Amino acid sequence: MLKFNLVHHRMTTQNHIYFDHAGTTPMDESVLEAMLPYFTRLYGNASSVHTVGQEARYALDAARERVARVLNCRNREVVFTSGGTESDNAAIRGGAYALEETGRHVITAAAEHHAVLHACQMLENRGWEVTYLPVDDYGRVDPQQVANAITPETALVSIMYANNEIGTINPIPEISAAVKERAQTLSRTIVMHTDAVQAAGFLDLDVRRLGVDMMSLSGHKFYGPKGVGVLFLRRGVPYLPLITGGGQERERRSGTENVAGIIGLSVALEQADNQKAEVGAQCAALRDRIVAEIRHRIPDAILNGHPTDRLPNNVNFSFDGVEGESILLGLDLQGIAASSGSACSSGSLEPSHVLLALGQTADTARGSLRVTLGKHNTDAEVDRMLTVLIDLIGDLRQLPTLTGTGDD
Repeated sequence: MLKFNLVHHRMTTQNHIYFDHAGTTPMDESVLEAMLPYFTRLYGNASSVHTVGQEARYALDAARERVARVLNCRNREVVFTSGGTESDNAAIRGGAYALEETGRHVITAAAEHHAVLHACQMLENRGWEVTYLPVDDYGRVDPQQVANAITPETALVSIMYANNEIGTINPIPEISAAVKERAQTLSRTIVMHTDAVQAAGFLDLDVRRLGVDMMSLSGHKFYGPKGVGVLFLRRGVPYLPLITGGGQERERRSGTENVAGIIGLSVALEQADNQKAEVGAQCAALRDRIVAEIRHRIPDAILNGHPTDRLPNNVNFSFDGVEGESILLGLDLQGIAASSGSACSSGSLEPSHVLLALGQTADTARGSLRVTLGKHNTDAEVDRMLTVLIDLIGDLRQLPTLTGTGDD
């Protein structure tokens, strides 16, 4: 019988232990402080020519420079968007449409975020050919497979930097090099994009070393605000904007700039990049403790993702014989917030497409748990989570299996 009271009492977030940083992160106080003047006193439209507007323009330019320093790119190669989903869509559809006359083939991977997969499916519905590359048992994409998939019709390749569900890191520099080599052999332009939304604050974002033409980021994944993101767009890369109208962002993304949000994103990104070694080591130590304890204390627990080449804050397990939803509800009743996959699809009872791409059965994939750590998590919080989780899995596995009555 379950040991947990199923009467769910109201809790504030202060009472919760938060292990869902891949879903979103709490905004740093210093980021909020940097943003506040631009909601009130410095409220100008950055496109206005008067002094009030130019104050906002100056702040916007400074924020763009701050982001460019982290990415090691030119200021004008930084395009501000509404978040990672828009950045992914803008890169894939904007890059593909710009090269439509030279080829209508796109390459991506089966384990990508839905923002990438759905953008590719939209192209597919309009007559494009899309190759969805398989991943290995750890969720990695092989650079040689990418190269082999390129045809004389290929316009764009999109492979994520680090997987949002299982944390596996892809060899983006090697993939980019393979794409450029094949493009040179075929004497054609092939745009290389990476979704780096989960990588910020943990991995190197130097676009020159990564060799990418486009890269997507989202502010709320690294202790910045929601509703603002970045698309790195290398100078000279073919691109057609998805949003037109006012000509902002050098006509690559029209719409009045979210000055406060952009400033918050730039400050958060700079801080996250400066702290990535320290925060990464702190998270990795907690991650390794969780992995070791779950493997030792919970029978038949399956670690998803690469054992070492993974984000330092990511833990993802599948547990046979239980439903992921039941795990999450049981943890939440004890004040612990976690996830069973992508936050964008957490309301779905369908098994994770990422885990299915690894070769798991649908039943096993439905019993997954994702724990993603942040810089404020502690050993005591990990201890509490492990105690609750170990008891919870044991109790759930003792419950009788319910079968359908045929009356549905």
